[in-house]
Amino acid sequence: MPFIEVRGLVKEYPTATALRGVDLDIEKGEWLSIMGPSGSGKSTLLNILGGLDSPTSGSVMIDGTDITTLNENRLTVFRRERLGFVFQQSHLIPHLTATENVMIAQFFHSIPDREEAEEALRRVGLSHRLNHRPAEMSGGEQQRVCIARALINNPSLLLADEPTGNLDRENTKNVLNLLRELHEEEHFTIVLVTHDPFVSRWAEREVTMEDGRIVKDEALY
Repeated sequence: MPFIEVRGLVKEYPTATALRGVDLDIEKGEWLSIMGPSGSGKSTLLNILGGLDSPTSGSVMIDGTDITTLNENRLTVFRRERLGFVFQQSHLIPHLTATENVMIAQFFHSIPDREEAEEALRRVGLSHRLNHRPAEMSGGEQQRVCIARALINNPSLLLADEPTGNLDRENTKNVLNLLRELHEEEHFTIVLVTHDPFVSRWAEREVTMEDGRIVKDEALY
C-alpha cells in the first residue's frame, strides 16, 4: 500500500469546483512536487492532505489511516503527531526568539525542550540566530526557523505550500538545499506545492494540475 493514497477526491465550493476526482499515490520517503497555475487546485489538495480542509467526497489514506473519517479531535492529534507544515508566510510569533518559536511546536506535541530546539536550529544553520526575533532575521533565515519548527517533532510527512515564494533566488536555493539534505538524512515524505519550475525540479517526481485535475505525472530522477 502507498504511504499516501488519494482516491476520487472532490472539493466543491458554492461558486466553484476546486478538485474533480483526483487519484494520487505517494510512496514513503518520496519527494513530490505539485505544479500548476493559480486556481488549479494544488493548494486545496495540499490542505486536504494536511487535514486543514475536508473534501466534498473521496478518501485520503495516510499510512493506513483515512483522515477524511476522523473527527476534529482525532484529526488534530494526527496533524500534531504525524505532520509538519511549512508555508509561504513564516507565521512566526514576532515577540518570540527563534528558539522559542520552535519550542511552541514542542509544547503542542509533548514537553518543550530548549536544548532540542536549539539543536534543531543548529541543524538548519542558525546557531548564530538562536536568540534573535523574526524581525532581526532575513526571509531565508525565517524560513529555516519554520523548517526547524516543522521537523522538531519528527513528522513522517512534511507539507510545504510555496515555501520559497517570498524569497530571492539565492535564498530559494539555500532553503531547497537544506530540504534536500534533511530529506536524505531523515527519509521523511515531502509534498511541496509551487508555481515555480525551478523549485519543482528539486523533487523526485512532479505532478501537474489544471482545473482541479492531475494532467501530468512524471519522475524527475
